[in-house]
Amino acid sequence: MNKKLTRTINQQCMVLYTFLSMLCFDVQAALPTPVNPSTGAPKGDWLTMIKGYVKDAGLVLGLTIAVVVFLWVSWIIISKFNEARAGRAEWGEVGLTAIVGTGVMIFVSFLLTEASGVI
Repeated sequence: MNKKLTRTINQQCMVLYTFLSMLCFDVQAALPTPVNPSTGAPKGDWLTMIKGYVKDAGLVLGLTIAVVVFLWVSWIIISKFNEARAGRAEWGEVGLTAIVGTGVMIFVSFLLTEASGVI
């Protein structure tokens, strides 16, 4: 009984696989052409195209770093605000933290902007 059940399940799986594979042949399409990097590599010049993709990856990494710095400074300011509400910190510390955090974010954004021109 057990071997018969196993054989029946295997046969049904094979029928299902065959049916699904027949359906998939018409669905397959050609892959789209890849997007050129922002520097616009000429046709056939693979090295320039790879350099362009590396530059674009560097810009994305720089934007990611800017977002992480923004979230980090925001978290620090919110935690300092909560400390001031609980009475463990003074409100002047909240203002000072916000000013210094804003300065850090502006400085990091400036450095990343300058680095994107160098890349």
